Amino acid sequence: MKSFLLATTLAASASLAAAADRYTLDASHSQVLFSYNHLGFSTTWGMFSGFEGEIMFDQEDPANSSVTVSMPTTSMFTGWEQRDGHFMSEDFFGATDEDLITFTSTAIEVTGEGTAQITGDLTMNDVTKEVVLDATLNQAGANPINQKDWAGFNATTTLLRSDFGVGAFAPAVSDEVQVQISIEAERAE
Repeated sequence: MKSFLLATTLAASASLAAAADRYTLDASHSQVLFSYNHLGFSTTWGMFSGFEGEIMFDQEDPANSSVTVSMPTTSMFTGWEQRDGHFMSEDFFGATDEDLITFTSTAIEVTGEGTAQITGDLTMNDVTKEVVLDATLNQAGANPINQKDWAGFNATTTLLRSDFGVGAFAPAVSDEVQVQISIEAERAE
């Protein structure tokens, strides 16, 4: 009975994967922006770029889609070199060039026309936590420049730095971090 259930599950997974098209992220047009409150005086912004990843996108049934993304922790940019260095220090990430931040979706719940909640595992600073992204499909279709199929998405979430072991100086520097994501991806040939 167990092997029958396993075979049925694998067959169902294969048919779902077949319905989704593979898209690869365009690193030049994909960013993760983050912001946090600094001592109550200002909002400080930063960003990550240099992603790699893919989206398995099923336009007919978006719940059958998935996303996997990774980016170097050291790709963080805040606009001030000393702050970037401090974030990479032992006070926060203690990051090396090999350290990655990764996200792998585990479920997608369609919430409306072009919107969904994407649940997944975020790994950062050697800690993995489940997060939920509120996502919007911006557009899917032919790129007017090269006529290839593209898709673009925006997403938001709120993280607690302390959940990932980078909560230094909280609550003076807010533990809550607002995250905004915007990505473009090209359908793989």
